[in-house]
Amino acid sequence: MDLSSVEKDIEKVLVTEEQIKVRISELAAELDQHYADKRPLLLGVLKGAVMVMADLSRAMQIPVEMDWMAISSYGSGTVSSGVVRILKDLDTDVIGRHVLIVEDIIDSGLTLSWLIANLEARGAASVKVVALLRKPDAAKVEVNVAWVGFDIPNEFVVGYGLDYAERYRTLKDVAVLSPAVYS
Repeated sequence: MDLSSVEKDIEKVLVTEEQIKVRISELAAELDQHYADKRPLLLGVLKGAVMVMADLSRAMQIPVEMDWMAISSYGSGTVSSGVVRILKDLDTDVIGRHVLIVEDIIDSGLTLSWLIANLEARGAASVKVVALLRKPDAAKVEVNVAWVGFDIPNEFVVGYGLDYAERYRTLKDVAVLSPAVYS
């Protein structure tokens, strides 16, 4: 989806399609080097991480495996409480595996913190995180994120997998959604 089809709903573009492509390539090269002697399991968190996972895995040059989880954190409105429910679990056993969680965005860090602890408890050899976007000002808990594409302000963003009410997910850029759309 091009910006022109939804520009009335967008305040500003934070990260362009071209910037995303360049940064994904850079991240892939870093991951290739880090995991050169391992066969990492890329774990995508549905649904937002679909675009990042697809582009990142295609840009990597080493063999990887992929799996998906869908998790939901309870809370009022858009606020995560950190209480997590697994909606779709992994199909792959992680015992002894090097797991790389692929995230679209990190806000509070509560759900991600839970997921890391869960995977470690399942016996993963290592658990690391790569995220396209991070909102440092929204963090409620500190999460060790090994690779970050872009730090962005604490604003409501859509595009490149991120949605509002299942809309805007296929927008090629990451953009700030106008509050008039969701207020």
